[in-house]
Amino acid sequence: MDRREVLADAGIRLTARGGVRALTHRAVDAEAGLAPGSTSYYARTRRELTGLVVARVTEQLSAELGALRVPDDLDEQAVVQIAVAFLETLAARADAQAARLALLLELRDDEELRAPLTGADPVRAGLHDVARTLLGALRVAAPERAAVDLVGLIDAVLLYRTAAVAPLDAASVLTAYIAGLPRR
Repeated sequence: MDRREVLADAGIRLTARGGVRALTHRAVDAEAGLAPGSTSYYARTRRELTGLVVARVTEQLSAELGALRVPDDLDEQAVVQIAVAFLETLAARADAQAARLALLLELRDDEELRAPLTGADPVRAGLHDVARTLLGALRVAAPERAAVDLVGLIDAVLLYRTAAVAPLDAASVLTAYIAGLPRR
C-alpha cells in the first residue's frame, strides 16, 4: 500500500468516527502513525485532503465492482443473491460507507468533490451496466430505468444499514422490488 492509500484510509477512519470536521492534516498524520506534516506533502489544502478520501472511497467501490461475477444463467433468486452479496461486500467496509455518507452530506455544495460519490461517477455507470445485465436476463421491461432504480435501492439500503437506522432485511426488500418489475 502506498503512502497516499495509507493517508486516505486514515482519513476514511477519521471521517467515519467523527464526521468531515474530524478530517484534518494533523489528525490524519496521527491516525496513520506518521510524522507531523506528512499529510501536507500529499494534500496541501483541506479540500485536497477531502479529495484524497473521496478518491479512495471510489477506488474501493471500483475494486469491489471489478470483482463482481455475473453467471450466465439468471433467475429472480440469483439476481437477488448477487445484489445482496454485493451489498454485503460493500457493507463490510463499514468505515468507507460511513465516510461516504458523511461526505455526501458535507459536500452538497461542492459538485466536483461530491460527484464521485454519486451517480455522476463512471464507477456508478459500471454498477448500472451490471444491474442492466441482471435485469435484462429477467426480461424486465425498460431495463435502463429499472437498473438506475435497482442501484439506487441497493445504495439506499446500504446507507440505511450504515447509519444503523433500524434492522432491515435486504433480501426481502430486493426480492419485492424485482418481483414487482413488469416483464417484456
